[in-house]
Amino acid sequence: MCVLDVLSMKVKTGISHWRLRPTLAIIDPLLTLSLPPEVSAAAGMDIVCHAVESYTARWYQSFERKRPEQRVTYCGSNPVSDLWCEKALQLIAGSLRTAVRDGSDLEARSNMMLAATFAGMGFGNSGVHLPHANAYPIAGMVKDYRPAGYPQDEPLVPHGQAVSLTAPEAFRFSFASAPQRHLRAAHLLGPGTAEQRPESEQLPAVLIDLMRDIGIPNGIGAVGYSEADIPDLVPGTMKQQRLLATCPRMPTAEDVENILAHSIQNW
Repeated sequence: MCVLDVLSMKVKTGISHWRLRPTLAIIDPLLTLSLPPEVSAAAGMDIVCHAVESYTARWYQSFERKRPEQRVTYCGSNPVSDLWCEKALQLIAGSLRTAVRDGSDLEARSNMMLAATFAGMGFGNSGVHLPHANAYPIAGMVKDYRPAGYPQDEPLVPHGQAVSLTAPEAFRFSFASAPQRHLRAAHLLGPGTAEQRPESEQLPAVLIDLMRDIGIPNGIGAVGYSEADIPDLVPGTMKQQRLLATCPRMPTAEDVENILAHSIQNW
């Protein structure tokens, strides 16, 4: 995958193709020790969303069977991607808060780099869906938001923030499509913390608790958007058909509008 800005449309988008797969990747947690906590938090939430979106993506056997030359990079959740995503979520549960709170903790940094790699292996063939689709217009249409921990020379919504800001509401929307997968993801990411809540609220609750603990902004309102901006954001999400095709419950424009409206504040 690669991600790019389409400046004329004020939107980010991506390209997926098997030729973009690297021959070799060198993963060195020592390179992350000096990251500011805000950058660690945003990158960590991107890993979270990679794993949870891939784990809850549309099941691969529900797609129309294609010949090999017709197959796209994202094929839907499957037994192999499930293994990578489950392990990534377990590592995140034990390490993300520590990596943000104490960036010098090499064990936490190493576990997060493993989680990033494992989640990447998962979504590299399963695919992400609605939170990532929402993230592209949120990042592309940024106004004056300048996040702490990042260069202050121009407005920016970091990718990891952008994908997480609508994730709780997006997973409320998709819950009915695969309840057991959403509950399993909640258990892996926040073991023992959400079981007392209604089932449809367990994954959103775990995500909100994590986001609050590591200092992620409270919804799209915290990065400069209001209800008046939602009609401009919705088309940017709907353009991301590469991602929406993997959504376990296909959203309409009205669904996206509601998700964004309920994501102005998450708690």
